[in-house]
Amino acid sequence: MKSGRQVTLRSDVTVSGIGVHSGVPATLTLHPAEPGTGIRFVRPGRDGRPDQEVRADVRSVVATEFATVIGDASGPLCSTAEHVLATLSGLGIDNAVVEVDGPEVPIMDGSAEDFVTAIDRVGLELTAAPRRFIKVLKPVRVANGRSYGELRPYDRGMRFEIEIAFDHALIGRQSMAFDLDPLHFRREIARARTFGFMSDVAKLWSAGYALGASFENTLVVADNRILNPDGLRWADEFVRHKALDAIGDLALAGAPLLGVYRSVCGGHKLNHAVLSALMADRSAWTVVDAVALARKTVRGRAELTTGVAAPAYGPDVS
Repeated sequence: MKSGRQVTLRSDVTVSGIGVHSGVPATLTLHPAEPGTGIRFVRPGRDGRPDQEVRADVRSVVATEFATVIGDASGPLCSTAEHVLATLSGLGIDNAVVEVDGPEVPIMDGSAEDFVTAIDRVGLELTAAPRRFIKVLKPVRVANGRSYGELRPYDRGMRFEIEIAFDHALIGRQSMAFDLDPLHFRREIARARTFGFMSDVAKLWSAGYALGASFENTLVVADNRILNPDGLRWADEFVRHKALDAIGDLALAGAPLLGVYRSVCGGHKLNHAVLSALMADRSAWTVVDAVALARKTVRGRAELTTGVAAPAYGPDVS
């Protein structure tokens, strides 16, 4: 179903697990929110302290080392926000409150699948307010050595072109390109798991990362094989997970993007740098709503086409 109206959840839904880096248990609850709220993260206060609330916005990113960490002047609110953000973006959800009672969003199985399943249990709700988009008007590019990322204009929705290259026989060079929509997200992206290399484990542990990593939530790559008993879900699961991360990181624009994002040998730091560069150049983007988009035509067709992510409803929602 396609709609130009803002979408939220029908009711609360909760998942629990541990943080892949902290190893600390956490419960995450997604709450419905009013039109115009956007995505907001809330961490309940402890020991008499007030709740910490942060809008999911590129300016709220406080770290990008191995995960996207959001917070404010009082400090980090939570780490590893990218998978739940990717789920909300991929399913076309405009407004929600993400309440998490620990320092890190639970990693679940290392993918977004459990978040998708949880949202499907409650379904989604249309509101009367029109959806708003951030339309890329001109190219913005950030490069660092062999890595680069760029956002370019694209009228048909949000497109991702992701390429990775690892000096490892099991990964090598992988690429994928797709227009983001809920069906593609569900089938081709959501189940792709985070991955790491066995050779990096000791270094990560000593730096305080990957303390909750296990075969249940991380693809572990050894010198010549995947150590997980169930193996890969796709031969190119690695680039699919990088796409999942990119969807989540770019959701921090604050509204759905209309543009093409190309990333070569990138990650959280590059995703954040490109989005920050876009938002810093006020001539590179504008805000449009679904009503205005529907009035415009491109070669006789409505500009608001199938490339724009529209809400994916639960089985009991028409």
